[in-house]
Amino acid sequence: MDTTPDVPRTRSCLTGAGAALFGAAVGGAAWSLAVWARAYCDAGFDSGGRFELNFLLPLVVGAEAVAGLAAWAVGRRLAPHAPAAAALRVLLPALLVVVVTVWPAWWFFATRGTLDGYPGDSGLCPASNVPPQWPAWIPA
Repeated sequence: MDTTPDVPRTRSCLTGAGAALFGAAVGGAAWSLAVWARAYCDAGFDSGGRFELNFLLPLVVGAEAVAGLAAWAVGRRLAPHAPAAAALRVLLPALLVVVVTVWPAWWFFATRGTLDGYPGDSGLCPASNVPPQWPAWIPA
């Protein structure tokens, strides 16, 4: 016997497949940003570093897709219990997907894309190996 309350379904502004695709796109963007930073600074872009990044591509994209899908599912479960604001019920799954996928992508870039203290040969980057084009308001 099902004892869950009869809560009407709210409309979501994205579906589970859309959340997974968004997560995969964010993962791909984080991977390409890490490759760009390493190539620009020439830090960890030798054959071993490129192998590492190529090995990590499916892992990062897959993990981000799963994170997006999981965040969407959690948001869908929490949405009916959100405060009375209908906009929050609709946007909660999307907000969770964005936060849960963007934070690990930023972490991946900060840890794997900018190898702090790694000797870069290009001379274009400081010792932190953060490219000068990187916005200062986003920590890396």
